[in-house]
Amino acid sequence: MKKLIGMFFLLPGIITSAQKSAYDKYPVYNGTDLGLTYSHLESKFRIWAPTAQKAQLLFYDNGENGTYKTEEDMQKSRGGTWIKVMKGDMIGKFYAFRVMIDGKWMDEVPDPYAKSVGVNGKRAMVADLKTTDPDGWEKDKSPVLRNATDAVIYELHVRDASISENSGIRNKGKFLGLTETGTKNNEGLSTGLDHLKELGVTDIHLLPCFDFNSIDETKLNEPQYNWGYDPLNYNVPEGSYSTNPYDGVSRIKEFKELIRAFHQNGLRVIMDVVYNHTALTENSYFNQLVPGYYYRHTADGKFSNATACGNEIASERPMVRKFILESVKYWTQQYHVDGFRFDLMGVMDIRTMNLISKELHRIKPGILLYGEGWTAGASPLPDSLRALKKYAYKLDRIAVFSDDIRDAIKGSVFDLSDRGFVSGKPGLEPSIRFGVVASCTHPGIDYSKVNYSKAPYAAGPYNTVTYCSCHDNNTLWDKLSLSVKDASRSERKEMQKLALAIVLTSQGISFLHAGSEFLRSKKDIENSFDSPDSINEIDWSLKSKNADVYELVKSLIKMRKEHPAFRMTSEKEIAGNIDFDYGVPNVPGVVTYLINGEPENDSWKKILIAYNGRGEQAITLLPDGNWKTFIQNNIIMQDFQLSGKAVLDPHSCTILYQ
Repeated sequence: MKKLIGMFFLLPGIITSAQKSAYDKYPVYNGTDLGLTYSHLESKFRIWAPTAQKAQLLFYDNGENGTYKTEEDMQKSRGGTWIKVMKGDMIGKFYAFRVMIDGKWMDEVPDPYAKSVGVNGKRAMVADLKTTDPDGWEKDKSPVLRNATDAVIYELHVRDASISENSGIRNKGKFLGLTETGTKNNEGLSTGLDHLKELGVTDIHLLPCFDFNSIDETKLNEPQYNWGYDPLNYNVPEGSYSTNPYDGVSRIKEFKELIRAFHQNGLRVIMDVVYNHTALTENSYFNQLVPGYYYRHTADGKFSNATACGNEIASERPMVRKFILESVKYWTQQYHVDGFRFDLMGVMDIRTMNLISKELHRIKPGILLYGEGWTAGASPLPDSLRALKKYAYKLDRIAVFSDDIRDAIKGSVFDLSDRGFVSGKPGLEPSIRFGVVASCTHPGIDYSKVNYSKAPYAAGPYNTVTYCSCHDNNTLWDKLSLSVKDASRSERKEMQKLALAIVLTSQGISFLHAGSEFLRSKKDIENSFDSPDSINEIDWSLKSKNADVYELVKSLIKMRKEHPAFRMTSEKEIAGNIDFDYGVPNVPGVVTYLINGEPENDSWKKILIAYNGRGEQAITLLPDGNWKTFIQNNIIMQDFQLSGKAVLDPHSCTILYQ
């Protein structure tokens, strides 16, 4: 959830119940040509504005806020649309629309379907998308993802990745910065793209890369920062990440170059998308064309606010659903993206989400879809209709983040002093087990003792994103520092290793926050959405200083990719192949379990996992036979022999196999 209040201009909007019921009677346009349809011979412009009395297409000399130079009346067309066809080649022209409603001209705005814009996204630009393709784009292929549970996701902010002086990257803060290879920190270790490839993750989740509202693209020489959860133009890349935000083509081509570079290096790209709210409310591009329609409203007619950002999108309405569906299809087909993370997905209705999944899986069978199964406030749309975590089983091949395992591992994100399993808090063993089985049904779990969910909610492990930290809240390292102040740095380091080991050995879809593999800190800033680079930048020197953490995480990722027992695909497999009850004494603060790898065709026929979250050693008895070590007490120790028992050091993970 994002604290964005104050980031936009908000006017009180009052919608009556009669107006709300009238929305259902608005005509629906079934065509696929909303926005601009370009050719060298003509450009066709179509907007949906069913309540407008008049509509005009306006042309400008440039992409900034200047006065329009010419105006063209649009003709009313079918399905509540207005259309204008301009003969000749309009390439490079900047344009916007305005409509008259109740005798008043509304603001001049790009249409929501705009694919190319000028600086700060105030004016759309006529572009030939074919000219935005990098060389060889037609041959670009996404790396194959056979099952959702094969993914190891790495969440990264474009600017954070390269802006530090020690990144070794030339195009700092830009899309192109992540296309550079051979980049190193001051100690000669890989950074940027090379680091991602070396680490072994499969999917790079990029924080919002669409055009957002909070950065002034005319002042990029001044310090500015934002995560980007304030959407302005949904179908256009963010201009501040391009080398020339004034030219509508640069941002498109350079984002494609980033995606191509990732694909060539075996990495898939996931876009973080924010269809649950807009940055602007009364003055949003949606609202200036069709007032009220795109948003939900409270009983007294005001904009509802389940997002805590001033408004919430009415995804259940036909033309809103159509917009969202066409938008994700556009990013998938035009930009070759490999998945979407839906911000505050609990605001979205289940039917829309399942239609998205159906359409995108048809286009790209390996598409990865997941989101936050919660909201930041109450919504007028009933819970039963929304994509909330408790209804994950109703979602078609869409996963939800597990806050159950997140807070079980490290403590509540809402209480800075709260400890978790890895930092010695007792009683969290059932919640860790619940996370291990990816929120599925399992006979070895007492659901009444799980921290948040008293029943399984996933239909299978593909329904659950297993994680312990992300861009929101404190970094894992900062959370441990704040909640376990009496622990030494070396003790907290072992806690962080254990936390990441739990994530990478649990079932479900693995998810890592960028820099957690080398103890990234944001200097205890909990909500850094608009904090400066000095807080948000990835300090690449940490990779050298914390090489032991990095090497452990890299080894765990490699293990996970090589051993299908950690990537089961069904609830039935998990229930049948994971055993929490193999005769080991029940020790508080310790979770041990066996995985039967043989049915998964794993070369490790039996796998024993032991987590010790206590601040003291524990002993676990081993099943009969000799066991080989892979990791012993957070240390990579491959192929040592153990039998009888194993000593578990404080805050450690041990992985043995036969």
